[in-house]
Amino acid sequence: MNTDGAVNTVHVDLGARSYDVRIGAGLIDRAGAEIAPLLTRPKVAIVTDATVAATHLSRLTAALNASGIATSTLTLPPGEATKGWPEFSRTVEWLLEQRVERRDVVVAFGGGVIGDLVGFAAAVLRRGVRFVQLPTTLLAQVDSSVGGKTGINTAQGKNLVGAFHQPSLVLADIGVLDTLPPRDFLSGYGEVMKYGLLGDADFFGWLEARGPALRAGDLAARLHAVTRSVEMKAGIVSRDETEEGERALLNLGHTFCHALEKATGYSDRLLHGEGVAIGCALAFELSSRLGLCAQETPSRVRAHLALMGTKVDLADIPGDLPGAEALLALMGQDKKVIDGRLRFILARGIGEAFVAEDVPMDVVRTLLEQALAGR
Repeated sequence: MNTDGAVNTVHVDLGARSYDVRIGAGLIDRAGAEIAPLLTRPKVAIVTDATVAATHLSRLTAALNASGIATSTLTLPPGEATKGWPEFSRTVEWLLEQRVERRDVVVAFGGGVIGDLVGFAAAVLRRGVRFVQLPTTLLAQVDSSVGGKTGINTAQGKNLVGAFHQPSLVLADIGVLDTLPPRDFLSGYGEVMKYGLLGDADFFGWLEARGPALRAGDLAARLHAVTRSVEMKAGIVSRDETEEGERALLNLGHTFCHALEKATGYSDRLLHGEGVAIGCALAFELSSRLGLCAQETPSRVRAHLALMGTKVDLADIPGDLPGAEALLALMGQDKKVIDGRLRFILARGIGEAFVAEDVPMDVVRTLLEQALAGR
């Protein structure tokens, strides 16, 4: 399969808020032609981070300028710590200084942190301005850039302040994945694998066969993996935009993940996708202990994670972790708590996830105690 210049389009069907996700190599260099049809006047405001700016910003501005689009850019510090009130306020103030109007377009150029923060800024600026997601990490391309979830972290937890605000366009340039550090690429892979685990056993089987090639840089494999992941997310979001039901399945592994991220201070001890991978392994182990799936299923999940070289167990997280009771308390802060009850995403097998609200906490506690003891 020759993927040179190939661009796949996935449509997110949300009526008046519908948009396309464009996936392929070289989209940054075509950004002017892609974004120009959205503009009522030839200017955009770009928000990025220092790491992305150093590697890719000149290409983006050159592509936009070549189409006659003027640009202004705000560069924020890289890292999860940026996704909080101080940099959010700075971004909103800067956008106001640029005199961004409701009909203008803001470009979020970076990973999930930039996409979430800039999307939230666009949601509240003038009660909602349009924005384009140009995700530069695997995690952002397959997950956070699609679906309109925006927000920031607070002292109380992750993503507890935010809004649903759909982008007008997503441009996922898979060529930039070559510039990702291997650990960051594997972090994004945690979210790719999640899609197979939650609803597509054939895709998980494909990942078992093609995952190593995907990791090694096979462009055709990367195009297929990103496209299939986005197709699955787009379908779920189209049916359940604001997470009243089915969209909760996208949180497979995240109840554990968010508690672990909070416990590690949102630091580079644990990247989000690494937490998702560990969380998925724990969710399948929990499902097995509850008699929902075969005992061999969690082993298959763990074997694939090990093959890919990502984190699998709590033992893979450096430094100290709090005890099981403290981790349970952190889970209680999660957005997925309904009427004080924790929602877990469990599975009856690979590709057969479902939402459960009646999980016995003593089973979860024992699972965490044993996982912590294995450190």
